[in-house]
Amino acid sequence: MELETVLTKLKGHTPKILGSERFSKYAILLPLLQKEDGIHVLFEVRSLELRSQPGEICFPGGKIDSQDLDEMDAAIRETVEELGIIKEEITEIYPLDYMISPFGMILYPFVGYINRPDEIHPNPMEVGEIFTVPLTYLIKNSPEIYRIHFKAVPEGDFPYDLIPGGEKYNWRTRESEEYFYRYGDRAIWGLTARILAHFIEMIR
Repeated sequence: MELETVLTKLKGHTPKILGSERFSKYAILLPLLQKEDGIHVLFEVRSLELRSQPGEICFPGGKIDSQDLDEMDAAIRETVEELGIIKEEITEIYPLDYMISPFGMILYPFVGYINRPDEIHPNPMEVGEIFTVPLTYLIKNSPEIYRIHFKAVPEGDFPYDLIPGGEKYNWRTRESEEYFYRYGDRAIWGLTARILAHFIEMIR
């Protein structure tokens, strides 16, 4: 291969996250709404009929489809479908930092304001129930953080003879943090809690 060919390919390359084309891409919306005692954050409890994570607490959202214009459009579409509101009722939409999970997923979170919460009619196929938490409560109560350690377990035919130390190779220990918010008998955790903590830190 000629140098000119190599340089031409490099000049035309736009950097992205390595391997991101194989990642599943999701978008979610952290909904804010006004109640008598101030601003609240809305949460969903996933329907028990769902195959994936039934009964867990989450924000509206889902997988980005080819028909979506962009990540924000996907977050709005999913919120409209799950909460049964019209698109125009969601305003003041702003992006948070996107997240890359260790399980091959990129998550694009947004914050949006729901103007008329009385118009919410959750889709029972996806949403078991909804509830809200006062923003002041979330600001005053920091999440509990617990650590999970991951152990590297190579598959049976792993070529140990090709790496220094062979079977005694000192694999780097991996660790992740799980966030938990308690609100009454509710436990908000996982990626939902991580996104929530990021949002609270931004506005604090």
